[in-house]
Amino acid sequence: MRDTASKIRSLADALAWRRAEGGRVVFTNGVFELLHPGHVASLEAARGLGDRLVVGVNGDASARSLGKGPGRPATTARERARVLAAMEAVDCVVIFDDPTPLALIEALGPDVLVKGGDYTRATVVGADLVEARGGEVVILPLLPDTSTTGIVERIRDTR
Repeated sequence: MRDTASKIRSLADALAWRRAEGGRVVFTNGVFELLHPGHVASLEAARGLGDRLVVGVNGDASARSLGKGPGRPATTARERARVLAAMEAVDCVVIFDDPTPLALIEALGPDVLVKGGDYTRATVVGADLVEARGGEVVILPLLPDTSTTGIVERIRDTR
């Protein structure tokens, strides 16, 4: 059995991995607080757009700065990264502490930048940078009723 925890890499290790692996690299990012079917569908679709999928995970302070509500994220960045690393579709996970993944996108130079349908091309951080390098930006449709916030609200309502 493969040790999937080894897919969690520092930025320096991710850059070395990217150089060694080659191919068409797809990048997406998010908090991934509670992995749900919408995340799974998006990650699988993103992986289908290239040879390798790198997932940027908001660090704890970065995730809290997004204002998703008190007590969130419910899990640490390391825990969230570990769950993502166990997914077959995911080849590399990098935790970032900046408010946005722009520096990570700039360093990794992905060929494809993917976000969910709650974004538009104009609101995707790093879109201009990826396109200027000849890459593409892809917006994937969301699965209805699968947001983490919705799940958290349903859990809170059952108390």
